[in-house]
Amino acid sequence: MILRALRHGTLIVRTYFRLGLLNFMQYRSEFFIAVLNALITLAAQLIGLAVIFGQTSSLDGWSSSAMLLLVGIHFLISGLLGLVIRPSIEAMMEGIRLGTFDFVLTKPADSQLLASVQRFSPAALADSVLGIGVIVWACLQLDTLSVAGAIGFLVTLLCGVVIVYSFILLLGTCAFWFVKLDNIMAIFGSVFGQAGRWPVTIFPTWLRAVLTFVIPVGFAVTVPAQALAGSLDLVTLLLSLGVAALFLGGSRLFWFFALRRYTGASA
Repeated sequence: MILRALRHGTLIVRTYFRLGLLNFMQYRSEFFIAVLNALITLAAQLIGLAVIFGQTSSLDGWSSSAMLLLVGIHFLISGLLGLVIRPSIEAMMEGIRLGTFDFVLTKPADSQLLASVQRFSPAALADSVLGIGVIVWACLQLDTLSVAGAIGFLVTLLCGVVIVYSFILLLGTCAFWFVKLDNIMAIFGSVFGQAGRWPVTIFPTWLRAVLTFVIPVGFAVTVPAQALAGSLDLVTLLLSLGVAALFLGGSRLFWFFALRRYTGASA
C-alpha cells in the first residue's frame, strides 16, 4: 500500500515536472535572465563578504569559508523553493480565490501533494546549480570536512527544506479563510532572502528565537552550514529532526482542518 502510494506520488511529480519543462521551453529567455540575476546577486554578496573579512578574520566564530558555505546553501534552498514549492502554493492560493481549486480536490490523488507540486518553474534551477557550485568551492577551502559532517549536512538540509515547505504551506493554507495573502508570502520571501544570508547566531537572542522557531530560517540555512563546517552538535541535529517532524505534522493536520471547512466555489 505504501509502495503504491509512493509510486503514484512519484508519477504525479514527474508529470507536473514534464509539464513545467514543456512550458519552460516556450520561454527559454527566462532561464538566461534568471542566470544573470543569480550571478549579479552572488557577486553582490561576495563583495559584501570581502568587505567584512577585509576588516576581520571571523564573524562571531564564522570564517570566510564558512560564510561562503552559508551563501551557497542559501542559494540552493532559494532555488528549490522557487522551483516548485513557492509557485505551487501561490497557484493554490490563487485557485482558492478564483474557485478553480475545486478541480484539484476532484482528482484521484492526495490533495496536499497536488497543491504542492502543481507548478514547476525550471528557471529557478539557476539558483540551485549556482548554490551547489558555491558549496563545492567553499568545501575545498575547509579543513574540517568529514564523512560525518557530509551526512549531517544532507540530513539537516532535508530537514530545513521540510521545515520551510511546511511553513509556506501553513501560510498558504490560511487562504481558505482570507481572500488575499500575497503580502504575507512577499514578507516571508523578503525575510528569507535577507536574514537567510547570515548565520542566525549573530542576531540578538529574541530575533534568533524568531528566526529559528517562528520563521525557520535558522534550521533551513545555518544548521546545514554548521554541519559541513564541523560545528554541529548532536543536540542541534536532534532538534532539527524534531522541529522538521513537528512542522510537517502540524502543516498536514492544519491542511485537513482547512479542507473540512472549505465549501468550494459552487457553494
